[in-house]
Amino acid sequence: MADGGFTRLPGGSVVVALSLPRPQVAGVSAGSRVRILVHAANRQRALTRLRNLGLRAVYLRGNTEPPTPDEVTAVLHHPDGLVWRAAPEDVSELWHPIRALLRPPATTPACGG
Repeated sequence: MADGGFTRLPGGSVVVALSLPRPQVAGVSAGSRVRILVHAANRQRALTRLRNLGLRAVYLRGNTEPPTPDEVTAVLHHPDGLVWRAAPEDVSELWHPIRALLRPPATTPACGG
């Protein structure tokens, strides 16, 4: 289950923050988590945006970990309104666009001879 929460902005839109297990990719430990931020018109649309990207089992129950003011600023300044970072507790890590999380891992080309 996802830990997270939301905050309503003065214009009526919301920012939803979720801490989820990291999608399975090669070379990543199974226990790692990511913090995902979504800006949308309402909570349902924010979760729909994530489900449309392939994160099907995403639900928000309660408001245990709402986004911090810094997280709200980060997602509002991103053109897609959808960002993530791997270590939620590490404030030195930068936010990444969602495409970087969901794309398949890069493969190294085989050396031919």
